[in-house]
Amino acid sequence: MKTRVGAAAFTVLSALGLLAALTLTIERFKLLEDASYVPSCSLNPVLSCGSVMVTKQAALFGFPNPILGIAAFSVALVAGVLLLGRVELPHWFWLGMSGGLLLGEVFVHWLIFESLYEIGALCPYCMVVWAVTMPLFVLALSRLIGTGSNNTGSNDGGTIGRIFLEWRWTLLAVWYAIVVALIGIRFSDYWTSLL
Repeated sequence: MKTRVGAAAFTVLSALGLLAALTLTIERFKLLEDASYVPSCSLNPVLSCGSVMVTKQAALFGFPNPILGIAAFSVALVAGVLLLGRVELPHWFWLGMSGGLLLGEVFVHWLIFESLYEIGALCPYCMVVWAVTMPLFVLALSRLIGTGSNNTGSNDGGTIGRIFLEWRWTLLAVWYAIVVALIGIRFSDYWTSLL
């Protein structure tokens, strides 16, 4: 991610994640104020933020999950802006960012599972968070591998790092395809009823 394109992608993805998290938080507070409020992202029985927001999974730590997203995406956005300004962030920063995004990935995958198989509804703003978290992780890990060094002193991240860098966009595309396929399969009855 040493290119301006990588820095711009990191910035835009972080901004999208932050916007989705902010919108989800605002919608959740509106729903808390007025139980009859219909969130803007409640479009049909499947794409329904309202159905998701009222579940225990939506506040796993005792407060709305998007508040975690506001904090995390804010840090990522600042990093993206610094990268656009050609500020070199140290290896330890990318180690922390990659670790934080890995935890975010674990959380997102748990939420994907819960949305598909426990809640039975999808939150469009949540799906934006899902969609941006994975490429942010890939970009951060790419940067980490690029700023690290192995025992020879080179910055290639070793054999595993080289393989990851070579296949990262293919892996990301496969991940998107799997998530879309799982959504398609899980809600196939609803999708076919629209035809």
